Amino acid sequence: MFRKILDNQEIRATLDRYWEATVALDLDKVDEFYQGDVVVEFPQSGERIRGKHNIYELRAHYPAKVTFRILRVRGEGNLWITELVITYDGRPVNVVGVMEFRDGKIAHETHYYADPFDPPEWRSQWVEIIQ
Repeated sequence: MFRKILDNQEIRATLDRYWEATVALDLDKVDEFYQGDVVVEFPQSGERIRGKHNIYELRAHYPAKVTFRILRVRGEGNLWITELVITYDGRPVNVVGVMEFRDGKIAHETHYYADPFDPPEWRSQWVEIIQ
């Protein structure tokens, strides 16, 4: 069986195109980056979505207005991490996305969500605020 092996630069370029399509809300283009049997997991809600058709339909029927801001993408080989902010109807949520590639396409994706909170006053002398 032929396995498509991509180097780090090629996978990073693929991820850049994936996130460009995601930010543009181009579901058809985003769909092209997934393996047919892709699995997407949301550990906080205990959900797993199997297959790119189900992912496409879930996103096509999403009830909130969403925007994406990519903060950082890092990885090596077939494992890549993206830090981003997804805003749902004006409410920002910090997200870490873990993506595993197979044959140059996303085979497994896990999203960890964290709601923002105000920093406690007691530690203000040692920290700076991230904007």
